[in-house]
Amino acid sequence: MPLLNSIAIDGPAASGKSTLAKRLADALDYLFFDTGVMYRAVTYAVLAQGGDAGDEALCTRVAEGLDIDVQPASQTDGRQADVLIDGRDCTWEIRQPQVDASVSIVAAYPGVRQALTGPQRRIGLRGRVVMVGRDIGTVVLPEADLKIYLDASVAERARRRFEERRRSGKPEEFERLLDSIRQRDRLDASRDLAPLRPAEDAVIVDSDGKNADEVFAEMLALVEARQDAG
Repeated sequence: MPLLNSIAIDGPAASGKSTLAKRLADALDYLFFDTGVMYRAVTYAVLAQGGDAGDEALCTRVAEGLDIDVQPASQTDGRQADVLIDGRDCTWEIRQPQVDASVSIVAAYPGVRQALTGPQRRIGLRGRVVMVGRDIGTVVLPEADLKIYLDASVAERARRRFEERRRSGKPEEFERLLDSIRQRDRLDASRDLAPLRPAEDAVIVDSDGKNADEVFAEMLALVEARQDAG
């Protein structure tokens, strides 16, 4: 059975795309590449040099000057992939709380997004990759063999995030989460550069009313059908 070279999975915040994409990558023995780690890498680099994440020009310069790579996980310490900045393993540094607090600001800068599109494409074009983000099928890798847009209602996504926080011992008010996701949706959909939207040839998978196993089975069936067609 012929293998797909690349799979792009896009979708709004808290749609479950990263979890399901990782599961799909594991099933296919592909690299799982969440492009969000690149924005984390830039944010980390800016903060590490004492910079201000609110300085768009600085963040853009940093993004243009970094060599960021993503490779299959080399250690069994819970990481989903290795994230290298200028050849140094920074997989866990980019997960620091201060990075969490600023990455959404940095990721919205057009200059940063433009600077990272090339490196993201370079990794995607290596093949045997499941790429996940918000503009993979439309901008980063429009030639992907299969494009999936994973969607869910705002209320459903807020409910899932609420349950995740509760299980992790960090509960948060449901209404606050709902407002946060709505705000992120507006930001993603209204930005001038690479707004969030399904690619014209993407298969839309609506996960409302489905559990993770059901959605994964649907995604895997799409992969198998595309392989058979190839």
